[in-house]
Amino acid sequence: MILNPKKEKYEHLDQKSQEIMLKTIEFFENKGFEKVKKDLHERVWYSDFLDFVKENRIFATLLTPSQYSSDPDTRWDTARICDFNEILGFYGIEYWYTWQVTILGLGPIWMGNNEEVKKKTAALLEEGGIFAFGLSEKDHGADLYSSEMKLTPLAEGGYVADGSKYYIGNANEAALVSTFAKNSETDEYVFFVADPKHENYDLVQNVVNWQSYVAEYALNNYPISDADILSTGSEAWDSSLNTINVGKFNLGWGSIGICAHSFYEAITHASNRNLYGKFVTDFPYIQQFFTDAYCRLAAMKLFASRAVDYMRSASPEDRRYLLFNPMVKMKVTTQGEEVMNLLWDVIAAKGFEKDVYFENATYDIRALPKLEGTVHVNMALIIKFMANYFFNPDKFPEISKRDEPANDDFLFAQGPTKGLGKIRFHDFNIAYNSVNLPNIDIFKEQIEVLKEFLMTARPSKEQSLDLDFLLSLGELFTLVVYGQLIIEKAKIENLEDDLLDQIFDFMIRDFSKYALQIYSKTGSTEKQMELCLKMIKKPVADMRCFQNVWQKYAKVLNNTYEMNP
Repeated sequence: MILNPKKEKYEHLDQKSQEIMLKTIEFFENKGFEKVKKDLHERVWYSDFLDFVKENRIFATLLTPSQYSSDPDTRWDTARICDFNEILGFYGIEYWYTWQVTILGLGPIWMGNNEEVKKKTAALLEEGGIFAFGLSEKDHGADLYSSEMKLTPLAEGGYVADGSKYYIGNANEAALVSTFAKNSETDEYVFFVADPKHENYDLVQNVVNWQSYVAEYALNNYPISDADILSTGSEAWDSSLNTINVGKFNLGWGSIGICAHSFYEAITHASNRNLYGKFVTDFPYIQQFFTDAYCRLAAMKLFASRAVDYMRSASPEDRRYLLFNPMVKMKVTTQGEEVMNLLWDVIAAKGFEKDVYFENATYDIRALPKLEGTVHVNMALIIKFMANYFFNPDKFPEISKRDEPANDDFLFAQGPTKGLGKIRFHDFNIAYNSVNLPNIDIFKEQIEVLKEFLMTARPSKEQSLDLDFLLSLGELFTLVVYGQLIIEKAKIENLEDDLLDQIFDFMIRDFSKYALQIYSKTGSTEKQMELCLKMIKKPVADMRCFQNVWQKYAKVLNNTYEMNP
């Protein structure tokens, strides 16, 4: 379940994809841990990595839709993109970040109507180019309605762009920067590409103290022609949101990679440290920490992997991915924080040392839930799906495992972003009723009480305006969805029952925690409080199951991976 780069052969991939993954691992292992850390501390721009990417045509192969390349191995394939995400997250989020931002920058281009820019972009990727996504602004963040970047039509034809963008990764070295703006005369939305090498492009500053470059840039009377415009009006608006739909996946997989590397470091440290005549891993509470961390990390990967299947199977008639996407972005990344907290409680002060992976991982893991919108923003989106998910199921063909080498055409033809509340889902009970394990059975009881809550004690108008109240309720909803996809993926991969049941041990505890939060709200009603108490349940105490997971999955990772020095 946990990536070990020195053992993983990527046999599920085609030969070219396999070669890319293994060469990337080789690059980092040859570079060595000490050089990676030195570059991080000295904030060295990772030109060596970008040279490697260029030499091996990695971004060109992985991020060019097949119709814009004559190479049969070139395609936009979400499954292998996630494999690459995991590797980069494992070795350093800085490297992952330049890849992630490139994906965002490419989104409006591949989704737009400008075929010449698409052909140009394919050529720039072949040359090793990286890309940037000029969306957010200093005073407005990602509030697109308030965008102050303006495109002004000129009497003699063409336009000039004026304004600034803030917190834009790669904008120092990007081949092109996809920039979101408004027409100053019509207030119509527009996406265009800008060239950082142009004299009217002002690279103001790097707004973070980090190895990556997260820019503030300004366009001052920057000339734009129709040849630079990607989309306008509602299509530009939809491109911005649909690009984030595509990019959201990467954050969860980056978190999975960080947690995997951190787990190896923590378990090896604890297993070989003797205190008071015992190894640290002999203490029962340490075993609990590691087993919980392993189960949460396994659940992250199970959910994110299954979400890939829905994303690759999406169509205008099946948009279930729009629930699972923000959950990979929000739920998986916040679970990554939980994993890191558990591991940090084990290795304690060592996590601050400058010569361990953990030092940068604890910083990086906090960033992921906060990129492309806060947890609150994503939860507000997720709640829109709740009524149909629970009470209005539809029938869909069963989605199989989708790791075949194919271009994901629909991702760049998603269409309008409206109507989220109308999206239907298959009956989640199909997954839950396919398994009878002690903790899953208890979790089913919690789900039934939640449904009763939504039917008989749903939030009042005032509570519906209280985002803090809805956040706790949304957490309960997301746990149900999380469990559904975990079960589906577990069945596909023939996951051992003990590991699956131990995953639902923490799921029950989390469900109880959020129910208690709603109970404790100052505005919760008597009926809501009564039902919240019914949701609070205790997992089955099965020491045999716990010890099997601890011994077979977590403890055995001691001394199984260490990055080359």
